[in-house]
Amino acid sequence: MSQSWKITVLAPRPVIEAALVAHEDAFDWDADIVLSGSEIAEDRPDDWRLEAWLPRRPAPADKAAITALFAGKAPPLEIEQLPETDWVTLSQNNVQPIRAGAFHVHTPEFPAANEPGIRDFIIPASQAFGTGAHATTAGCLAMLTRMRRTGVITRNLADIGTGTGLLAFAALHLWPRALATASDIDRVCAGVVEDNAALNRVPLGGRAGELAMVVADGMAHPVLAARGPYDLIIANILAGPLISLAPHFARHLVPGGNLLLAGLLETQEAQVRAACRRAGLRLAARLVNGDWSILWLRQRARASVHGGRRADLPDWSRSW
Repeated sequence: MSQSWKITVLAPRPVIEAALVAHEDAFDWDADIVLSGSEIAEDRPDDWRLEAWLPRRPAPADKAAITALFAGKAPPLEIEQLPETDWVTLSQNNVQPIRAGAFHVHTPEFPAANEPGIRDFIIPASQAFGTGAHATTAGCLAMLTRMRRTGVITRNLADIGTGTGLLAFAALHLWPRALATASDIDRVCAGVVEDNAALNRVPLGGRAGELAMVVADGMAHPVLAARGPYDLIIANILAGPLISLAPHFARHLVPGGNLLLAGLLETQEAQVRAACRRAGLRLAARLVNGDWSILWLRQRARASVHGGRRADLPDWSRSW
């Protein structure tokens, strides 16, 4: 629990999206300032807001950093102090259940789906992101399901930037005999993943069918190196890190291995795909959920699927 402050900027959607892209390129960004962008209301899709949360009263340098995202011409900044609370948990309370692919994900406040062929996961609101409600997480669940149904074989997988552990749990459900490794740069996630694994009866450990958790920055950890190479790497993070990590992902994949990327806006997709092409990765399939792209790529050795035809997926966002 701590006192937090929020800075809000209201602007047309292209302006906010451009600011989010600028944030991705700001590699010296203060990690204490957490950003999000969203439409103000469903009936106002062109009116967006950028929200920045801080664990302190915004200093002149903080306000300057937000303003700089708008090329120095930011709309007025609305600054407010928030009640003393865990704002991440609060933001995830009462999250509605979602159905994506072979999965139903809900917080403890909602009942299980109890449907044949559907794996139910309980993911409480927590200090880590990835309850399944965000379009990128739901998109990854749908894409993992498609990969399994189209015959992808996975004996060794890694979920980089795992957050709550949900995507690693889902992948291990689809490929229950695989070695599975989850990692996150945030040490808080290690405890969150352990708790969620116990809640969802996901075994932890280093053997096949179990999930091993490490704290790591990208692929930089001896355990990640030792347990590779991987048939499948999942990374639902941000566009900037995806671009910089593309060659590292490629080096840790088996020939013809699969890479699932998310956390990028559709406007950022071309940059991410270009970085992946340079690393020898080729698009196998994609889907767009809302404003977000979810990409399935493969090593060049077997970059195509279904007779060499790329499988573009429709925009499924309205069905979730």
